[in-house]
Amino acid sequence: MTSTKIHSANTRVALVAGATGLVGQAILALLIADQRYSSVHVIGRRAPNVQHPKLAAHISASLTDWACPAVDDVFIALGTTIKVAGSQAAFKAIDGDAVVAIASKAKAQGATRLAVVSAMGASTQSGVFYNQVKGDMEAAVSQLGFETLVIARPSLLAGDRDELKQPERVAEKLSLIAFKWLKPLIPANYQSINASSVAEAMVGTLSTAGSGKHVLLSGDMQK
Repeated sequence: MTSTKIHSANTRVALVAGATGLVGQAILALLIADQRYSSVHVIGRRAPNVQHPKLAAHISASLTDWACPAVDDVFIALGTTIKVAGSQAAFKAIDGDAVVAIASKAKAQGATRLAVVSAMGASTQSGVFYNQVKGDMEAAVSQLGFETLVIARPSLLAGDRDELKQPERVAEKLSLIAFKWLKPLIPANYQSINASSVAEAMVGTLSTAGSGKHVLLSGDMQK
């Protein structure tokens, strides 16, 4: 028999992984401003570019070997590319293994709700390596037993990576330009989407959705 946590106002504790990325930094800003949260923990390889009394940063070279604090809600927005990671194995270690490890650690520390960034096309049966890793990750976190699980599947993310001092993604920039001109012809689920819209959908859905798994397609999150 499982016990249900009872929270009064301003007492929830959140964990954010990937807070220096496009979606993660937007999630972090929302949680800091959200009065339902008394504190926000961040796990990452570098500190976020923000300071706040509610914020506690945990900097670790390893995203799979660190001491997770007791938390209620988990937001995971880890994401890279095979080119940036350097190999398929390195990509899987971040977008797959690290996501599952962080979720598992948080669950062991009492977390009951998880929101995670995946991708359109995620499938364990996909012939595309990127999508298969995302699909395997979704399957793994679905087995962890969270009361509420929100999976966000955005299309190509739009946002200012230069401001975040992230590596330039030339192909991504060219795709965003093409998407802008071809938008009327592209189905909503495959149009580019602002990272802030994804963050708002994740935070909003996790706070209002009931128990079970909730999948947000890119078109659902468009604003």
